[in-house]
Amino acid sequence: MTDQTPAARAAIVADEQWESALQQALAQTDGPGQPDLAILFASSFYADHFPAMLERIRQATGTKLLIGCSGQAIVGHDQELEDTPALSLLTLSLPGALLRPVRFTPAMIENCENPIAWHNSLDLELDEVNAWLLFADPFGIEIEQLIDGLASAYGECPILGGMASASAPNVRRTHIFLNGEVFTEGAIGLAIGGAYTLLPLVSQGCEPIGETWTITGVCDNLIQTISNRPAYDMLVETFKSLPSEVQQRAQRNLLVGLAADEYLDTFQRGNFLVRPLIGVERGTGALAIGALPRIGQTIQFQMRDAQAADLDLNELLDQASATLGHQLPIAGVLCTCNGRGISLFKSLHHDACAITRQLGNFPLAGLFCNGEIGPIGVRPFLHGFTASLALLIQK
Repeated sequence: MTDQTPAARAAIVADEQWESALQQALAQTDGPGQPDLAILFASSFYADHFPAMLERIRQATGTKLLIGCSGQAIVGHDQELEDTPALSLLTLSLPGALLRPVRFTPAMIENCENPIAWHNSLDLELDEVNAWLLFADPFGIEIEQLIDGLASAYGECPILGGMASASAPNVRRTHIFLNGEVFTEGAIGLAIGGAYTLLPLVSQGCEPIGETWTITGVCDNLIQTISNRPAYDMLVETFKSLPSEVQQRAQRNLLVGLAADEYLDTFQRGNFLVRPLIGVERGTGALAIGALPRIGQTIQFQMRDAQAADLDLNELLDQASATLGHQLPIAGVLCTCNGRGISLFKSLHHDACAITRQLGNFPLAGLFCNGEIGPIGVRPFLHGFTASLALLIQK
């Protein structure tokens, strides 16, 4: 890797023997110079050997900064290796970068109650951070409180990442990595500053249906009325207005989209925070949703299936391609939901292949997550069934 220009190398390897897998990955990412950063995503099949893996990477590459986490499935260039022992390694040389790793503990999150407290605790001012990359344990941390805290302290800088996952859905133990240490709770953040930032792409896998409406009555997580009519009546009316083939797709796949920015002239794909439709109060016609709606907020119903998820991802990749122009990203980190993959698309490698097809051939690493982090509009959220892609670019 040169001293003057940014460079990245990535490898994805499947092997039952961790030493063999790591040796192959190190060989594929070997090159001149010492990387500034290494990112490792490793199958939890290797969990007993994580400390040795981290030490081997640090010794072999000479990097002083290593972050990452465990995953149920591991992602790399054109590949999503599900339920198999595998690892993905990304090494980066980033001249002119400010890279600051942070270990977030539950106590730190609880004690930082305002932006000044965050700046003081992290010893990072607003103008030192262009973006955050964040990996967290899904069981022992208030992740939404952490996301909200970082957003309040660091303005509109992109915050992307995901929640670590284990080899099986019923395993409640994940691992996050920082340099030579392995943690089973809390979170690891990387503040990216200097000459670099992250271009976010957040595909929630949904297709808007029907018209946009205005919420006129709420109580906690209940949408009571939409356009002064019972919310359930509006949902039924929207469903009946769909063509019969779309009605078949939408059955049991209905969600709600809440506008992230009320000041837009028109609302399009990607302008809505998608949240689950939990149930209906039959007596009142109120809809219970997985969020806290506001009176005056714009709402549009959504549906999610493989076809909608494929369309949503490809349209957002088209937009990212237009933003990038002829420039390739330096590298990418993909945090995609463990509910996607073959269980949703009925084929392997869907998201990883779509990224290469639309954006070109660049180093990519990632994992299947227990929850994905990324912005809708300028505000970051925790998502489900989402592909959150962080594209590393020069500022």
